Amino acid sequence: MSRPLPFIKICGQTHTTSVDYALITGARFIGFIFHRSSPRSISPERAAGIHTGAAKRVGVFVRQSAGEILDTIARARLDYVQLHGKQTPDDALRIGPERVIRVLWPESCETPAALQRQLDTWAPFCAYYLLDAGQTGQAGGLGRLLNASDFDKLRFPHPWILAGGLSADNLERVLAQCTPDGVDLNSGVEIFPGLKDLSLIFAAQRAIRRARS
Repeated sequence: MSRPLPFIKICGQTHTTSVDYALITGARFIGFIFHRSSPRSISPERAAGIHTGAAKRVGVFVRQSAGEILDTIARARLDYVQLHGKQTPDDALRIGPERVIRVLWPESCETPAALQRQLDTWAPFCAYYLLDAGQTGQAGGLGRLLNASDFDKLRFPHPWILAGGLSADNLERVLAQCTPDGVDLNSGVEIFPGLKDLSLIFAAQRAIRRARS
């Protein structure tokens, strides 16, 4: 029996053409990184000028305060914010939990139970979770895979998105280990930082379909 296809989020967008490619392939979320040290960083003004169609607009934040994030939401016309930093539940309440994607790092947890506690702690303060590789926020990722073999043993109070070096070369293998609601594509579908490749996105999409057939 086939399982539902996870939706696609394509992050690290800096080019109109690249976003058009994401829309052609049916991406549900388009991500813009507002972290100056990232090679995929974009200004709120430039992001505001990029058309994203029916896809939801996500802003990725690392060090910004709730006030700075709210300002960027307005300037860049964002639907959701992805919190990669040390933002607190109080920050999330000020932003609005219904538009928060909370990033968590399973590799920072010694046990699945510790990760479950983080999921439960953030449940009242977010709408989605995103699980990424590494120990802390990178706003662009490390380009490597997570060990996802234990994720289906966890209880997710909200839909969750898998990130971390995903591409056509590994999606089938990873999706055999877990059943995320969505997948986050970034470096695995681009020519250089910020510019995605249509053929690589289509290849990743085909890999997702094979994994769920």
